[in-house]
Amino acid sequence: MRNPEQTVGNMADKLKTAFIGSVDEQGFPNVKAMLQPRKREGIKVFYFTTNTSSMRVRQYLADNKACVYFCDNRFFRGAMLRGTMKVLTDAQSKEMIWRDGDTEYYPEGVTDPDYCVLKFTAISGRFYSNYHSEEFSVD
Repeated sequence: MRNPEQTVGNMADKLKTAFIGSVDEQGFPNVKAMLQPRKREGIKVFYFTTNTSSMRVRQYLADNKACVYFCDNRFFRGAMLRGTMKVLTDAQSKEMIWRDGDTEYYPEGVTDPDYCVLKFTAISGRFYSNYHSEEFSVD
């Protein structure tokens, strides 16, 4: 892959679903489908919305190891990013990615205590395409 930032960035922008991984209390991986990231900074940092009361938030607070996977079914290719997940509950972070219509999930609005932001920071990745996988670093 010539340009991981462009390739993975395009996948993140175009695919409607991302999969996030966490580690549970027994050390097992857990994966969940999410709506695409609300914001990204290159392929280093991604922001997602979720419920503060969710199992995933509890897992990230206990162990911040995480991954994000983008799967392009049309071309049978995927990109996994490894890194850490931080749970953000401050007003600035919540307002940064809030969108009209989010009250469907968070009825009290941007200040809803059950609304928080997941900030994923990548350190490395792996890309699969055309029966070939390759590792890449994220700067």
